[in-house]
Amino acid sequence: MKRYLLPLTLLALLLAACSAPAPTPEPPKGNAANGQTKFTTTCVSCHGPDAKGMTGLGKDLTTSEFIKGKTEDEMLAFLKTGRPASDPLNTTKVDMPPKGGNPALNDQDLYDIVAYIRSLQK
Repeated sequence: MKRYLLPLTLLALLLAACSAPAPTPEPPKGNAANGQTKFTTTCVSCHGPDAKGMTGLGKDLTTSEFIKGKTEDEMLAFLKTGRPASDPLNTTKVDMPPKGGNPALNDQDLYDIVAYIRSLQK
């Protein structure tokens, strides 16, 4: 009887895990409407008014796999840090300054910009 106890216990745990409800996704930390305003005053010079990029400057954000693959917190960290032209992952070879060159942007502003960009993504 004892030799069946471990497999039955494991089976019960597996079944319990399978029937557990999926975790509720975390609500967005940003507000897209607020983000649009911040985007148009900071990001538009490199990424364009439609976020589709400017040749030789900023990438198209509407189809960016990089953005799609990052959490909101990872995007916040990226925007706060930026990406120098010397970074091997920087394909434009143009500096992406921290906070898009606007030091007045706070974390909530950046979350709002992320929400706006995500609202444009295809």
